[in-house]
Amino acid sequence: MTGKKRGLSYRDAGVNIDAADEALRQIKDVVSRTFDSHVLCDIGSFGAMYSFDPSSMAEPVLVSSVDGVGTKLKVAFMTGRHDTVGIDLVSHCVNDILVQGARPLFFLDYIACGVLRPEEFVDVIKGIATGCRYAGCALIGGETAEMPDMYVPGEYDLAGTIIGVVDRAKIVDGSRIQNGDVVVGVPSSGLHTNGYSLARKICFEVAGLSCDDEMPGVGRSVGDALLEPHKSYAKMVQLLMAVADIRGMTHVTGGGITDNLPRTLPEGLAAEIDLNAWAVPPIFEFLQATGEVENAEMLRTFNMGMGYLLVVSPEDAARVLDTFTQTGEGAVVIGKVVEAEQAGEKKVKYVGDLHYGTPD
Repeated sequence: MTGKKRGLSYRDAGVNIDAADEALRQIKDVVSRTFDSHVLCDIGSFGAMYSFDPSSMAEPVLVSSVDGVGTKLKVAFMTGRHDTVGIDLVSHCVNDILVQGARPLFFLDYIACGVLRPEEFVDVIKGIATGCRYAGCALIGGETAEMPDMYVPGEYDLAGTIIGVVDRAKIVDGSRIQNGDVVVGVPSSGLHTNGYSLARKICFEVAGLSCDDEMPGVGRSVGDALLEPHKSYAKMVQLLMAVADIRGMTHVTGGGITDNLPRTLPEGLAAEIDLNAWAVPPIFEFLQATGEVENAEMLRTFNMGMGYLLVVSPEDAARVLDTFTQTGEGAVVIGKVVEAEQAGEKKVKYVGDLHYGTPD
């Protein structure tokens, strides 16, 4: 007499619940270190709860943003390094809501994969927690979806949502920007999370480099240069808003300065950016020269070394620059607000030429 045939299990279909449970166990302490007294739940709750006292604001407004890391993840897969992409995710989302003057409150993540690899998952979550601690927000929830046949083996996708708050009277929406105001540029830490489809094509197809090869003129390996984490501007922006009148802000993401700065400007105004005002980091020089990329394409694809822009009055410019100097940031005036050449047209006009710097 033969035994009864075993029925199929979820693991037979490619989903390992035990691996997911073990991964969650490993990240519990890391995530809980981002909590503050406003977090009213623990890991594993159906809904994440966060309570804050709005009494310090006359009219609190919630500000949210959702984003991902994009094809920068491909570089993480190639190198086997997963400890930085979580920082990228948080920084991108946080910087987006900073533009409106919001203070980040809490963050939620989403990881989707074909097969969950606990060691990679833990590294990603540790990076997310690091980004949250730096920005001063709590990582209160997330979703991990293991979906066989949906993703290439060894790959995953990553997305996140940030919720912040700002008093309605203190919202920064660019409406007070005037002709003659000054544009201050704050350095980026590299490509951040944009332009990676082009950057990967240039590095790996055109130049034929591997992640371990040194990137010519940069002094770092290709993998290290491309995986440099997206800088968070949370602390410095909050500091600046307390000492200066910030009339407009821009997070330089996909579209570069060309497409993002006009989103900050009121109707009838444009911006004139002096390309001689800062030394563009060598990584962009390598990408442009190797890919034979035109200036206009570079400026509309990459941040070109300026990750965040602030628009202030000429009278406030010195105070802003002094504050950046005190925090160790090399912010510089890179342009000014001018009248638009055509009615209803908000554009960026560039003067001068791209000026490349040298590695430290």
